[in-house]
Amino acid sequence: MNKSLYLFLTLALLAMTATGLQAGNPDRQGEAGAPELLMNPWARSAGLHSMTTSMVTGVEAMMLNIAGLSRISKTEVVLGHSQYLRGTGITTNAIGLAQKIGNNSAIGLSIMTLDFGEIQRTTTYQPEGTGSTFSPRFVNIGLGFSHTFENKVSVGVLGRAVSEGVEDVTATGICMDAGVQYVTGERENFKFGISLRNVGGRMQFRGEGLSQSIEIPGFDGDHGLVTNQRATSFEMQSVLNLGLSYDYYVVGNSRLTVAGNYTSNAFSEDQLGGGLEFSFNEMVMLRAGYKLDLGQLKTSSNEFNDQPLYRGFAAGATLNVPTSKKDNAPHIAIDYAYRNTKIYDGTHNLSVRISL
Repeated sequence: MNKSLYLFLTLALLAMTATGLQAGNPDRQGEAGAPELLMNPWARSAGLHSMTTSMVTGVEAMMLNIAGLSRISKTEVVLGHSQYLRGTGITTNAIGLAQKIGNNSAIGLSIMTLDFGEIQRTTTYQPEGTGSTFSPRFVNIGLGFSHTFENKVSVGVLGRAVSEGVEDVTATGICMDAGVQYVTGERENFKFGISLRNVGGRMQFRGEGLSQSIEIPGFDGDHGLVTNQRATSFEMQSVLNLGLSYDYYVVGNSRLTVAGNYTSNAFSEDQLGGGLEFSFNEMVMLRAGYKLDLGQLKTSSNEFNDQPLYRGFAAGATLNVPTSKKDNAPHIAIDYAYRNTKIYDGTHNLSVRISL
């Protein structure tokens, strides 16, 4: 019965992804909103350019492939901070909790905020500034569930609430993620994953900030009138990820993982990439990845504006140490990642992970 169930879920997801693949169109680039849905706040997966669809586990799975949420021992808590395009002053902060339920299931909660700092307020009549500042609020909250069947196939689903705005204008939306992971091999070496992310309705900005006061001249004097503008609605950043990875155990528990990933973007060029992760006894890990926009292969244009934001390389490291010499002792890990960008000084991620 379990095999039939997870086979059905896998086929259902594949049917959904087939529909999603038809939506990919680079001509629609720039038409979608909520770009923070594609900003990875977690350093471990960011060090491989977020190409860990097949192997991501725990809290970070809620960002890339919710199916991996249940592949934890008991409890995992992760705190993440990143400097997005270092030099802009934009940062992300995130916290995530994953909790095992029974032997094969897990639930998770993640919260991510985007901080733009204090921005100087300007008006048509005061273009140099009014002396006051404002700060946009970008927040998304995800709640997910994952289940593993016979330690081979994991499936998961996640709902995410998205909110953007300033004091008097806001936009809200809800989207869904779904994913599958398959693990096999003598030491669970081979992994395969599919995830469909950020599928939901349209968002639209609303609020008093879209109202405008105007004066209409008349024979008996000017008359005040308030008009309400209606902002155009927009879709969210839907993506489909397909990933493969294989673990080679070279000496004892030292591991070399080779990973590949394909991303189909509904509103930009598709992406293809791969990476390597070396682990020494799961205590010290080094990783590097390279990602390429497929549009770069179709054209010989070297125009700066045609180049992707993330230019190729990413790298990262992890130090993961137990709190005692006891078996199954809690672990504390520090993850760092750097991703090269075509402007500013790249994106830097730092995470602290506690595994119980």
